[in-house]
Amino acid sequence: MGVYLSSPKTDKVSKDGENDKLRYGLSSMQGWRTTMEDAHAAYPDLDSLTSFFGVYDGHGGQAVAKFCSKYLHEQVLKQESYLSGDLNTSLQKAFLRMDEMMRGQRGWRELARLGDNMETVTGMIEGLMCSPRSGQVNGHFDDWPDEEESKSYYAKIRGPQSSFDGPNCGSTACVAIIRNNQLVVANAGDSRCVISRKGQAYEMSKDHKPGLEVERERIRNAGGFIVVGRVNGTLNLSRAIGTPPDNSKTRRLHNFTCLGQ
Repeated sequence: MGVYLSSPKTDKVSKDGENDKLRYGLSSMQGWRTTMEDAHAAYPDLDSLTSFFGVYDGHGGQAVAKFCSKYLHEQVLKQESYLSGDLNTSLQKAFLRMDEMMRGQRGWRELARLGDNMETVTGMIEGLMCSPRSGQVNGHFDDWPDEEESKSYYAKIRGPQSSFDGPNCGSTACVAIIRNNQLVVANAGDSRCVISRKGQAYEMSKDHKPGLEVERERIRNAGGFIVVGRVNGTLNLSRAIGTPPDNSKTRRLHNFTCLGQ
């Protein structure tokens, strides 16, 4: 976000693979940014019937993108709705689960490990210093808190002893799940999923940009504002995973959409 190299890093990390149903390929390049802020996930065999692919475009750092790459697909698998075959609901809950997990103590430690700047790490350390002893969250050793535990714990530790208010970086998330002849896409942000049918490209996701009328109305209703195409003068996308550091109102702005085909 505003910090660039004098020349782009064009080294690429590429991978391909296949199973008996599909083949895939991926490639990533840092480009002009000072650090690689993006991540991906490719699991052609999420289970015996399902494949999972995700792209996570980070902003303000790499921690949230890497967090989603590591954990979002796991949370899809853990949802009861996934076991019952409801892919839409399992994706919705997994997306929301990312923010819940990042607000717990274990999430803070994981973000600090995955992060790439001292500002992020310092804020997390401040939160940990006034929290229960490391490795324990609400009596459960090193375990992810559920939604209510996360809210309670987060409210308890916030105060004059800590300036940590959630991760100060974020990420888009564009995820595709393939099961048999069903394709379900979930999106938060402005990464885009496109499907090709007989050489014709079809959008499977909609970019979440502040300039869209439906997004402008939602942002204003949540108490936010738009300046030169940016939410609260900072982000040029209107939905994401991760909590911007500006104010609590902004948290209500971030959501996602889920489409099936």
